[in-house]
Amino acid sequence: MDQLPPLNALRAFEAAGRLASVSAAAGELCVTPAAVSRHIRLLEEHLGTRLFHREHRAIVLTDTGKRYLEEVTLLMDGLRRATAAVRRDQRRQQFQIRAPHSIAMRWLLPRLASFHRANPAIDVKINTSLLPPDFEREDLDAGIQMGDGKWKGVASYKMMANELVPVCTPEKARRLTSPADLAHETLLHVLARPDDWFIWLRAAHVDEIDVTRGMKYESSVLAYEAALEGYGVAIAQKALVSKELQDGRLVMPFELSVDLGDSTYYFLLPEQPRRRSPELEIFRRWVVAVAGQ
Repeated sequence: MDQLPPLNALRAFEAAGRLASVSAAAGELCVTPAAVSRHIRLLEEHLGTRLFHREHRAIVLTDTGKRYLEEVTLLMDGLRRATAAVRRDQRRQQFQIRAPHSIAMRWLLPRLASFHRANPAIDVKINTSLLPPDFEREDLDAGIQMGDGKWKGVASYKMMANELVPVCTPEKARRLTSPADLAHETLLHVLARPDDWFIWLRAAHVDEIDVTRGMKYESSVLAYEAALEGYGVAIAQKALVSKELQDGRLVMPFELSVDLGDSTYYFLLPEQPRRRSPELEIFRRWVVAVAGQ
């Protein structure tokens, strides 16, 4: 007799236990909450024991459920890794990376053509998200992430200096003679980076400007486009506006730039070298070299 539990029921249990929610598990598995609950009951009947306590609009693992989830999670993670490895073997010269939308749009994509010219047989697929890559649970080969470089379970490679600089159109810059003049301009903010103006103005020894005022944008891409349209002065990551600074569409009205040190962008890979293809290593070296130029 096959002693394995129903595998669909096992998937439902692992997702519900990991997320501590039937609804969240249903969303992840693209089924209804009723289907998840039905699978869990089927698994409990198969095992002859309760795995969850049912509480009002919540589920809590029993002691047996906790122990079982630990073992099942190890097996599921191993299956995910094995599946990802097979996919990598099949595609060998194709890999997928995740990057925040701003650096993907303003830094990586404009430079990717040069990589493809030098390596026409390597196919790079990019998806964008602010979430760091989870190499254990997602079919990702690499990532670019903002942080301090200290992530568990990954190898990180610093890409570039993260310098904060105000930028605006040349016309707007002509009336800015000192940082204090920013009091009369519209400040452009990025919601994901709310402290950037405060950090730069503090370094410029300007404390009479209300850094909460101005226009706020969901992403750096939108804030920089607003600066290009002349809506105000944006606080930018210099590496992400290098093209506009070179062609003169944006200028730095002041010489001061603030280097945030280790708080910058990193190229991330799985910690285990065996999970990195030769093609991925070629791309890593290219990214780090181009970012350092």
